[in-house]
Amino acid sequence: MIEEILPAIVASAETFTDPSSDALFPQEAAIVDRASDKRRREFTAGRECARIALGKLGVPPAAILIGERGAPRWPPGIVGSITHCEGYRAAAVAHASEVAAIGLDAEPDAPLPKGVLDVISLPAERARLAAREPGEWPAVHGDRLLFSAKESVYKAWYPLTGRWLGFEHADVTLTPDGTFTARLLIEEQPPRATFHGRWLARDGLVVTAIAVTTRERAGG
Repeated sequence: MIEEILPAIVASAETFTDPSSDALFPQEAAIVDRASDKRRREFTAGRECARIALGKLGVPPAAILIGERGAPRWPPGIVGSITHCEGYRAAAVAHASEVAAIGLDAEPDAPLPKGVLDVISLPAERARLAAREPGEWPAVHGDRLLFSAKESVYKAWYPLTGRWLGFEHADVTLTPDGTFTARLLIEEQPPRATFHGRWLARDGLVVTAIAVTTRERAGG
């Protein structure tokens, strides 16, 4: 599913079930030693997907620890992203020589809880959602899709800058052809003013992805 919205230079892996064994490196197991069973299963499945994806790049299995703000710490020369939601876990990785950053997010294709849309969206974004023509769009909950796209924007932004990005700092335009554009609204000069991503809704899930190639980054 996720590979359909990622470029060929990005390797990915996904699972709709949790692993039957606790396949963690000791350093990883220590991170979730006191976590809930749910969190441990999510963490384990995400790391398993990440190692499968890394193997497609010829990278041997290694512990994937946690850096600042919970971001995965990838092996040298690798960029990537991990996501999980109920019934789905996925990871995507690439060589840093080809891809500067990856943002990946998965969500249940269901309405956001009451009041959340007002918190995570801008007035212009809500107006665009309200103006959607049902016949032009695939069946998808637009508010959840918007949330997922913004999550992917942040996951792509943070590795490039090491800086926080709030929901209010990205104006996301969704299009029915399975793409989206995020215009950054920040005062300081960002490494990129716009992010372009893709989305897919299927089997009760919404997935979004952004892959910033090194050529795109050089172009600003």
